[in-house]
Amino acid sequence: MKKRLILSAALLSGVLGSCEKDTTQTEETEVQVSAVQVSTKLPEATPIYTNLSSMDNEIIPDGIDSQSGNLSYKVLMAEYITSGDADRIGRTVFFDDRGSKQLAGDFVPELALDGTPDISYYVDNNRPSGDLPAAVTEAAIDRAMASWNEVNCSELGMTKVPATDIPRGFIAALFGYGGSFDYIADVTHAGWLPRDFFDLLDEDGGDFILGATFTIVFTDSDGNLVDTDNNGKYDVAWRETYYNDELTWQDGDTFDVESVALHEAGHGLSQAHFGAAFITGPNNNLHFAPRAVMNAAYSGVQTQIAKSDKGGHCSNWSSWPDR
Repeated sequence: MKKRLILSAALLSGVLGSCEKDTTQTEETEVQVSAVQVSTKLPEATPIYTNLSSMDNEIIPDGIDSQSGNLSYKVLMAEYITSGDADRIGRTVFFDDRGSKQLAGDFVPELALDGTPDISYYVDNNRPSGDLPAAVTEAAIDRAMASWNEVNCSELGMTKVPATDIPRGFIAALFGYGGSFDYIADVTHAGWLPRDFFDLLDEDGGDFILGATFTIVFTDSDGNLVDTDNNGKYDVAWRETYYNDELTWQDGDTFDVESVALHEAGHGLSQAHFGAAFITGPNNNLHFAPRAVMNAAYSGVQTQIAKSDKGGHCSNWSSWPDR
């Protein structure tokens, strides 16, 4: 039996321009977009569940769940950020057929696969950006991770796993882009993939998805999601982030690696999207209220964690590792 991809989306009325290989400059507080019949405010998130198992190729083959003691792994969800001028504000894709249940997940110290409560991360340079040297993108990702680690409400004990020459990535392996089903770090920045990978997440997603973070969770021997610490959230094994090589990447300008990595690292550390997006004025300028790292769309270079971002982070991590 094929597993299903389940799509949950927040929709924006109107048709906005695409951004394939877009090098247009964006302002700090707003993004210029052209639109037809746009709404003045995004509607509330409306779940739309789409069965994609009828696609010609089998997206998720049977029998790939890896084992960890008495627990297995499976893919729960992916969250992605979009360019500011796309007609789709960042969404969540669910890889589980329990679409009517809560799909939040969080790390559990006692289940840490490296045996410590310290949060580890890894940067895979085996899938480099076509626009920047691997050393530049790795340094930008390191800065993003350091920014979250410096939020003073948390004691993550963050560590970086040394690089190897072996391509990593449970999701990349799952979808046929190379990689490994093995754990290497709690948060893995797994490199740049071509546009067709992001088309799997949303129709023509390669045009507007900047990055996507996937959550791999533990299951019991029957494939059921588990909540061993009884906190109302599914137990996370690790998370992986992939960046879209179809779009143009820069260091300190649009699309800025550090800004997008900061957002995706927020997902890696259990934060969801935050804030509303709306369009105002005769030029259909896209605004965010409040403007924050965890907004669902890119709003320009943003390497400082906002107050709302800190609040979300601290709500997840202030008592870590005591739960």
